[in-house]
Amino acid sequence: MDTCTSFRQGTSSIVAVVMSILFAASAHRSVFSDDAVKTGSDGSAGVSATAAEGGAGGDAAAGGKETWPLFRGDAHATGAAATSLPDQLEVLWRYRVEGGAFDGAAVIAEGQVFIGDLDGKLYCLDLATGAPKWTKQTEYGFGTAPAYREGRIYLGDLTGVFYCWDAQSGEERWRFTTEAEINSSPNFYRNFVLFGSQDATLYCLRIDDGQLHWKYTIDDQIRCSPTVIGDRAFLAGCDAKLHVVDLEKGEGVGSVEIDGPTGSTPAAIDDLVYFGTEGGTFYSIDWKQLKVQWLYRDPEKGPSYRSSAAIANDTVVVGSRSRRVTAFDRMTGNVRWAFTTRRGVDSSPVIAGDRVFVGSGEGRLYAINLATGRSTWHFDAGRGLASSPAVAADRLVIASDDGTVYCFGKKQ
Repeated sequence: MDTCTSFRQGTSSIVAVVMSILFAASAHRSVFSDDAVKTGSDGSAGVSATAAEGGAGGDAAAGGKETWPLFRGDAHATGAAATSLPDQLEVLWRYRVEGGAFDGAAVIAEGQVFIGDLDGKLYCLDLATGAPKWTKQTEYGFGTAPAYREGRIYLGDLTGVFYCWDAQSGEERWRFTTEAEINSSPNFYRNFVLFGSQDATLYCLRIDDGQLHWKYTIDDQIRCSPTVIGDRAFLAGCDAKLHVVDLEKGEGVGSVEIDGPTGSTPAAIDDLVYFGTEGGTFYSIDWKQLKVQWLYRDPEKGPSYRSSAAIANDTVVVGSRSRRVTAFDRMTGNVRWAFTTRRGVDSSPVIAGDRVFVGSGEGRLYAINLATGRSTWHFDAGRGLASSPAVAADRLVIASDDGTVYCFGKKQ
């Protein structure tokens, strides 16, 4: 994930800069409300009965043992796999795109791998063999992970066009145009698809035809993916705030100021969300009470967090540009362990069983024991792994900076 102030490519960069200026002075707004973010009468995020009960539709996009349908595996963005992986992983196949590069992660569904590259091509690969089933070429590149739901693939590109394709045939179903680059992977709520854009807007579209249902705008770019619990979405924005959004109304219900911009996707469990910032601070925030529960800043190093966190039980794990993968007690913020890599970690970790899997800038994929923080296995890809793992069906899929998609598992 890039910083909120640097831009990837010429045309979309200009649009993004212009839109950031236009929106910098604007108040939070949606098509259903004008004025500022609202809070509950008690200062809380005003949780509805739907949210308290776990919501309807948010978990419809949850992964299972055979699927990894979203960037972080499920609607809550926990980065936790429903399946474990073999003790010693082996390369089952590689798919090489000559002259290509991948920045976004893959998703896994229907026995297939879906991934977009920076040259504007979406690939559908057979999970068992790596053979291409279909590809779709677009004019501009993809810098984020797609999302899968009910036989369709959703993904936005670097010029702000958001697509929906048929997962089996690759046929385009519809497209929707925003005003700037899309770095936000989609999520779902009921029969709607959600995603952010560098035009500072969270979009809610009908999944059947791509028509706009509502949009909600903040003061700067949205590069994270929207995290969903019940009828609430969470956005960690480039305006240095965590936003809580009512998905029924398309309105903000509260926000919490943080130390700087961020493009990291919040990981959510119960009343808490976890994410790091460009300022080098990692946060635990109570989204119902709209307050910081704890924060952590490395006393020796302060590089940014561009990795999104993973949660399993009482542990939260995240990578950083300080060349560390760190595990915290998720309730207290106490550091349980820190694992040092050779270069920075932009890859977002995935927890599968009792291990953490994460890529690093030196091109190494690590398996780290969740309890001890010790490496139990690694693989050298030779080039950087900014992409994040996808784990399903006893396999792990990750793509490298040099255009190679790897699938790991156990050979039969």
